[in-house]
Amino acid sequence: MVQSCAEASPAKWHLAHTAWFFESFILREFLPGYRLFNEDFSWLFNSYYQSFAAFPEKRLRSSFSRPALDEILRYRKHVDEGVQRLLADLQSSDSGHEALQRIELGVNHEEQHQELLLTDMLHAFFTNPLRPAYRPPTAGPADATPGIPGLALESRGSTNHESSGSVPSLDFHSFPGGLRKAGHSGDEFCFDNELPRHQVWLEPFCLAGRLVTCGEFAAFIADGGYMRPELWLSAGWDAVRANSWRAPLYWIETDRGWRIFTLRGELSIGQLEHAPVSHVSYFEADAYARWSGNRLPTEFEWEAVAEGQAIGGNLLDSGELMPIPAPAPVQNQCPAKQWFGDCWEWTASAYLGYPGFQPLGGSLGEYNGKFMSGQMVLRGGSCVTPAAHIRASYRNFFPPETRWQFSGIRLAS
Repeated sequence: MVQSCAEASPAKWHLAHTAWFFESFILREFLPGYRLFNEDFSWLFNSYYQSFAAFPEKRLRSSFSRPALDEILRYRKHVDEGVQRLLADLQSSDSGHEALQRIELGVNHEEQHQELLLTDMLHAFFTNPLRPAYRPPTAGPADATPGIPGLALESRGSTNHESSGSVPSLDFHSFPGGLRKAGHSGDEFCFDNELPRHQVWLEPFCLAGRLVTCGEFAAFIADGGYMRPELWLSAGWDAVRANSWRAPLYWIETDRGWRIFTLRGELSIGQLEHAPVSHVSYFEADAYARWSGNRLPTEFEWEAVAEGQAIGGNLLDSGELMPIPAPAPVQNQCPAKQWFGDCWEWTASAYLGYPGFQPLGGSLGEYNGKFMSGQMVLRGGSCVTPAAHIRASYRNFFPPETRWQFSGIRLAS
């Protein structure tokens, strides 16, 4: 039931809401004779679909002491059985294309909440005075802070995460401009905000070969980055002062230096020096880019390069559950790394509809389109994004002050 900030939701609510989605938009419409598990759930577990039903204020979800967890698990079982009956009916009929599309949307919606559940738990554990770890750290380097195990993870062929390890230098790679296509192509699933595929014009540009690291961001802090208004957008400087920002979210200043809280517990910055900096807002990403003499990429620059890269990297499936250092370059492959996984990458692009954008019909039209104001686009997925969920055309979006997501920085020039 823990809800540690207004942006997050309790784990129990995630379990109920994902079942609610299948019940509300699929079973009620496509399964004849379907019986609602509980009529109150239709509004209680609605998230933001104004045209579907009223709903409680989001920040009050932690007060849902009833229904109890056992009843929510029965609710999920009831809905799952309904979806199985519907799938069996569709297999024996020539119709049902719309129902199958809705089911696929529901699966992708649940994958989004798998990611949100982990980001919400990280924030909940951070606000707990005991600072519990979601997963224990593995055996660490010799220079780990006493009493805090280090981290030596071995996925994707990387070396362990010691401060003495190496990381590719922050090189920039040139890409040609010209007329390019952006947006989803092909027949596989995508969200409505990835369509239609359309043409964009790009001037020649450069992108950094990897994400900005914790060590590099620490240099920005040491140089007074959070105290220099000339580096910040006006709204960003207001956010710095209003929220007393002095470092990214989950950074803890101690007499032993910065420490960073992760799903694997609290670690020293020395252990994470070469890992990508995470949990920064768009405002912080933009200020760092300005401090470094660079800028953030547009979403179309990012997509133009990422579209040719295979899906892979430090995603949820790796089991890391935190950003890790970039792998060494591989001969005959694109020298730029970390396109997918580790951190969602802030772009300089406002979240808007593409030319000719058409939202889904009915209440589902509120899924993405209603948020096309005051938000910025992020690309690439994070260390808690399911690998099957991400693609080059995927557009995530959050308000520019958001920090509780695994969001990081790739520089452009």
